Amino acid sequence: MTDESKPSSEPENMRLAVLQQFIGKSMEQSVSPIGRWLNGTLINIEEGSMEAEFTVRKDMTNPMRTLHGGMAATILDEVVGTMVYALGREYAYTSVNLNCDFLHAAKLGDIITAKAKLIRAGRNIVHVEGVIHDIHGKIIAKCTSNLIQTSLKIPF
Repeated sequence: MTDESKPSSEPENMRLAVLQQFIGKSMEQSVSPIGRWLNGTLINIEEGSMEAEFTVRKDMTNPMRTLHGGMAATILDEVVGTMVYALGREYAYTSVNLNCDFLHAAKLGDIITAKAKLIRAGRNIVHVEGVIHDIHGKIIAKCTSNLIQTSLKIPF
């Protein structure tokens, strides 16, 4: 029996497979309304990691014309949440906390990259980290977050 014909011991993660079809494309088709509004470009998604690129728009800025801290937190929450969704678990997860550090400014028109990484996937609690950096690698913001399993089954 070849490796290709061996039955898989685990079911395929269909959510991850569907999301991977959007690599290099706009996230305007996201299942998340805020994800559609942010409208980044999915760079990569794998089990336990995600990367997306965003352009700082005027409606994402503060009066100083830099990325608003709340927008940075929203981007981080979105990428870590989408990454956890892509783990393919039966139940939805929701944020217990989101601890953000805002380290540098991103200006109107800047292209920023947000990355999410799984640190620990427990049965009920998932611990993740996220970071936003500019095209020069300067860290704009970073976060840690814990997400907890809810009683809501994910239909897909």
